[in-house]
Amino acid sequence: MSEKKISIILTGATGLVGEGILMECLQNSDVSEILSISRKSCNLQHPKLKELIVPDFVRLRDYERTIKGYDACFYCAGISSAGLSEEKYHYITYDTTIAFANAVLKANPDMSFCFVSGRSTDSTEKGRVMWARVKGKAENTLKEMPFKSEYNFRPAGMLPFPEQKNAKFSYKLIVKLIRLFAPASVLTLSEVGKAMINAVKQNYHQNILEVKDIKTVAQ
Repeated sequence: MSEKKISIILTGATGLVGEGILMECLQNSDVSEILSISRKSCNLQHPKLKELIVPDFVRLRDYERTIKGYDACFYCAGISSAGLSEEKYHYITYDTTIAFANAVLKANPDMSFCFVSGRSTDSTEKGRVMWARVKGKAENTLKEMPFKSEYNFRPAGMLPFPEQKNAKFSYKLIVKLIRLFAPASVLTLSEVGKAMINAVKQNYHQNILEVKDIKTVAQ
């Protein structure tokens, strides 16, 4: 693996997944700098960390000067489809993601992009499950964009760092129970973060990373 450290743009730091990936990046010696882009502050201070508050991710292009000079983007922002119409979920999960990706790509033509998708995402875009179709469409569009490399991460249950603020007790309990009966289905957020960093640094050969692939790349 190259000894060069990487600088990262990260989204979702105020949510479960993004907060966990941020914590791994902050403690990982392969990461030199993180620019957290979110709609509100993550209220965390660290020498590696910068923040950019962007009320509307679709308008990230307005901040082109600030987002230049980064090696990778870890797109961890997302929302559950529960209670949402397909139109609303499509706008948040597809339209917003692709607008954001276009903006960071324009500012950083040699950038790698990591997208947090989900287990059972539908690459055909034709299945019955709405969220899986929309995630599949986002994956497929990102894959065709001219990033240096693009990776779609499909985790299942994820155990947070003990100190995470955005991790509900009920969620942690459920994931621990799943790990007890199906350990191969559960990752730690540290593993997901390490896998993203390693995939970018190694120029990993595989575009879609399922749970077993994430565990492998994280090592």
